[in-house]
Amino acid sequence: MYDRILVPTDGSEYAEDAAERAFDLAETTDAAVHVVCVVEQGPLGSVRLPGDDASAAGAFAERAEEFVAQIAERARERGLTVDAEIREGVPVRELLTCVDEVDADAVVMGTRGRGGVSRMMLGSVTDGVIREGDVDVLVVGEDQESAR
Repeated sequence: MYDRILVPTDGSEYAEDAAERAFDLAETTDAAVHVVCVVEQGPLGSVRLPGDDASAAGAFAERAEEFVAQIAERARERGLTVDAEIREGVPVRELLTCVDEVDADAVVMGTRGRGGVSRMMLGSVTDGVIREGDVDVLVVGEDQESAR
């Protein structure tokens, strides 16, 4: 059914829950897992954090490495084949490019479940992947899950 499952992470508890669901699916289908974190480039890119020599973008990239490493290690502990990477750019665009490049059959990702005005103002990476991609997406949220 699935050969490669893309698991995006942003370090949130929602992404952690989605990763566990992705691991279950990968075990069931004997799929490999590809973990990715997208560091969004924006206006804070070169700003220095107080008391830190690193730029905000550098700090975000460092945290992204931690997020990816933690999830990849948990996948390996479950005996799964796993690849991992950090990308920079616009999250939806980078995730959909990653889907194509790694030939993913599915994406398993978390969502904070924002809706209404919040979603319109902030946008939604999950919503963008569902709407713009043509791959199966399993969305894991707080006390809910759904599949496309």
